[in-house]
Amino acid sequence: MKLFVPAETREGEARVALVPDTVPKLAKLGFEVAVESGAGVASSISDDTYREAGAEVIAEQHVDAALGATDVIATVRPLDPERAAKLKEGAIALSFLQPANDTETIEAIAGAKATALSFDLVPRISRAQSMDALTSQALVSGYRATLVGAQLLPKFFPLFMTAAGTIPPAKVLVLGAGVAGLQAIATAKRLGALVSAYDVRAASADEVRSMGGTFIELELDELDSSGGYAKEMTEDRAAKQRELLTPYITASDVLITTAAVPGRQAPRLVTADMIKDMKAGSVIVDLASETGGNVEGSVAGEIVEEDGITIWGAKDVASSMPVHASQLYAMNVVALLGLLVSEGELNLDLEDEVFDGCGVVVNGEIRKGN
Repeated sequence: MKLFVPAETREGEARVALVPDTVPKLAKLGFEVAVESGAGVASSISDDTYREAGAEVIAEQHVDAALGATDVIATVRPLDPERAAKLKEGAIALSFLQPANDTETIEAIAGAKATALSFDLVPRISRAQSMDALTSQALVSGYRATLVGAQLLPKFFPLFMTAAGTIPPAKVLVLGAGVAGLQAIATAKRLGALVSAYDVRAASADEVRSMGGTFIELELDELDSSGGYAKEMTEDRAAKQRELLTPYITASDVLITTAAVPGRQAPRLVTADMIKDMKAGSVIVDLASETGGNVEGSVAGEIVEEDGITIWGAKDVASSMPVHASQLYAMNVVALLGLLVSEGELNLDLEDEVFDGCGVVVNGEIRKGN
C-alpha cells in the first residue's frame, strides 16, 4: 500500500498531514510513505528528516504521477479540485473535507471514482477518540486564543502585589466549554487571570470547575445533545441568554468565544449592544469568525477596533502553531488508517459507524453534500 502526503496548497496553511515520527508506525501497517518535497517546511520539518524516518521525498514535478499511483492521500485541507481529479480509481483521500463548502473537490473525487473520508465528520464516540482531529486541533486553538487575548490586553493577567500598590488580576470570560473553551480556561488560569465560563450544556459545569474556572449559572433550559454538541436553541431562549450574559461580558477584560458546530454557521452569542459598555482596552477573541462568528463585528483574520474595544477574528488558528498541531493531526491520521487497514489491505467497512459517519464519497458515489 502506498501513502502520499502532498504539500498544502491553501494560503496560510502551515500544517502537514504526517510528521516523521509517524512514518515507522505507518510502515508497520504496511504503508510505503512518500512526501512532497517541502511539505513539512512550515512545520519545521526538513525533507532530510522525512528521509531519515524512512519516507520517500517526491519532487514537485512528479506530484501528479504520485497522485495517480497512490492508494491513500493524506492532507490537512482538502485537495484542490485539479489535484483531486488526478486520483486513481479506488484511492482514498483523508482531510478536513466539508461537504457544504468543498463541493468542487467532492465532485472531482467522485469523477475519479475515488473515496474521500473527512475528519470533520468522524463521530464523537469513545472508540474514535484517537481519530478525532477536530478535538486535537481545538486544543491548539483554545491555547492560542488565550495567548492572543493576553498579548492584546494592555494589562497584566496575574495579580501583582508591589511596593507601588496592588495590581488586580484580569477577568477572563469564556463562552463555550468544549475542548477549545476548556483549554482557553486552563491557559488563562495558568497565566493568573480570574476565569469564568458559560456553556448551554449541563455537563460543562464540572469540566469548567476542574480547569479552575467559575461556571456561570443562568437558570435557563439546558441544551445537551448527542455527540458532545449542544442542541439548537430557540430565538426566545437565545435572546434571554444574551440578556443574562451581558453583565458578565461588561465586567470582563477579555472575552473568548469558542462555540462552533462542524459544517454549520456559528451561533451568534454576542451582539454589538452587549459589548458597548465593556471597558476601554478590553479584548474579544472570536474563535468562530471563519464560520460567521459568535460576536457581531468580528472579521476572520482581522483585528477590529470598536470604541476602544479590540475584536480579534480567528483565522487558521491551529495553523499558527504548526509544530504541535501537525504532530497531533498526524496521530489522528495514523489512528484512522489503523482502523482502515485489515491484514495488510485497505478495508473500508461502511457497516462501521466511523466510516459511515466520515465517508463523504465512496468509490465515486457522493454520500454527503449539497
